[in-house]
Amino acid sequence: MIGVGEGSLVSTALLATAVVLVALTLLLVYRAAVGPTTQDRVVAINAIGTTTVVVIALVAGALDEPGFLDIALVYAMLNFMLSLGVARFSVERGGML
Repeated sequence: MIGVGEGSLVSTALLATAVVLVALTLLLVYRAAVGPTTQDRVVAINAIGTTTVVVIALVAGALDEPGFLDIALVYAMLNFMLSLGVARFSVERGGML
């Protein structure tokens, strides 16, 4: 059972973790912008999408908003579909983007 003080500590820890992940995502944004190859950019964008799902889930837990988890699941499915689309496009182009 979580007491009043412990609940706010957990919420603060979840939000702090989300902030750290967003800060680390800036490195992925740099990799997506600079490259050096298209595959590096695709992997970086996929990792940004995955991190976004985790951040939304952390915020949902911190704010006690289960509706945010639905948004995270939809975003995860869209991220997966994007990965499949890029993979299919890459194979049709002979393995190179």
